Amino acid sequence: MLLFRTIFTFLGDREYRDLLLTTVIIIGLGTVVYHYVEGWSWIDSVYFSVITLTTIGYGDFYPTTDGGKLFTIIYILLGIGIILSFINAVYIHYNTVRSEKKPGASPPS
Repeated sequence: MLLFRTIFTFLGDREYRDLLLTTVIIIGLGTVVYHYVEGWSWIDSVYFSVITLTTIGYGDFYPTTDGGKLFTIIYILLGIGIILSFINAVYIHYNTVRSEKKPGASPPS
């Protein structure tokens, strides 16, 4: 139940919604570029976009074209801050909701 409450309150906040939309746009942009520039399937392109921007980087996919390599440099520089901000916002929001649910806990200021 806490998970659903966290999701609904997260989506109810305009700032969080804007950050979510920006994240989806950034991942979507990478997906489209990798699909057409590298010739990867849609699922491989989404996978690589998420793995790259979350800095996991398994190494099972990597750009082989010059255009793909140049795009990846720009993509990482622009996208990593947005993705990490989104992950941090979700983490902070979850902890806030969780601490409000504990009996006797005062909400964070």
